[in-house]
Amino acid sequence: MRSVVIVAFDQAQLLDIAGPLQVFASARELAMHRGLPDPYQTTVVSPAGGAVATSSGLKVETEPFALFGGAIDTLIIAGGPGSRRAQHHDGLVRWIRAEAGGARRVCSVCTGAFVLGAAGLLDGRRTATHWAAAAALQRTYPEARVDPDPIFLRDGKLWTSAGVTAGIDLALALVEADLGRALALAVAQHLVVFLKRPGGQSQFSAVLQSQTRDDGSFARLHDFMAQHLGGDLRVETLAAEAGMSPRTFARLYRARTGTTPAKTVERLRLETARRALEDGPAPLAAIAHECGFGDEERMRRAFLRRLGVPPHQYRQRFSREAAQAAE
Repeated sequence: MRSVVIVAFDQAQLLDIAGPLQVFASARELAMHRGLPDPYQTTVVSPAGGAVATSSGLKVETEPFALFGGAIDTLIIAGGPGSRRAQHHDGLVRWIRAEAGGARRVCSVCTGAFVLGAAGLLDGRRTATHWAAAAALQRTYPEARVDPDPIFLRDGKLWTSAGVTAGIDLALALVEADLGRALALAVAQHLVVFLKRPGGQSQFSAVLQSQTRDDGSFARLHDFMAQHLGGDLRVETLAAEAGMSPRTFARLYRARTGTTPAKTVERLRLETARRALEDGPAPLAAIAHECGFGDEERMRRAFLRRLGVPPHQYRQRFSREAAQAAE
């Protein structure tokens, strides 16, 4: 049985605590239903123990961290508005630093990364946090390598995630690493969430960016793009789908979204190719064809232009096989 300890504090984000906690609870339920041993024991701790008021106003019952006994397998620091004060709580920071040394995994959700930074656990490590807090985290802890894009990151035993619901993504990844993809997928289905989000492992999915920039005029067209990435998505095709002339379509699309149709199509294709590289061993040429790049060289140029690395290096860094090899 793995001991999972979630650290809370006043004004922590409720979902940063409850999201991962429910993932592990569901994993326990499903594992035991299948006749497997109970995989997790979960505990929520805080500096003083007792009822901790979260940022939503709901209180969470906790144990004092100083009285917690036993080895910790997975230590998770919640985020929320109170994390800025928590990073200056000397007793909490010392306890986290001490317990992190013996834990198999040390994790943070959202701005819980600030507390890990105060404990010196981010130095030299790739780190994720909520996109809105990334710049502040980098300024506060300049030795960290903050990446504002991923939903979650793993760097050795350090796992960090973006904000709020990303804690669920992180916890599902932890369950997958412990108990396998089939059980993690069952947990995701039980919770009615994605094991892997349609936007891939980015806080800034191409579809979400398109929805944010658009006033709704091209919502159906963006769905059409996503469903036909391997087909002909030239301006003429998209204009016909939108019921406009190519010239009028190109002008209105740029005015309403701030970008061109071609750039949106490339982002969608790139995002789909990234997921394919993360999730499976398909040949690069096959991925390039299925995603609509046409050939491997065009896909390579798109990766270099947008991500700064070619597809084969992206796979080496972010595939499931790479994560398993790092264990």
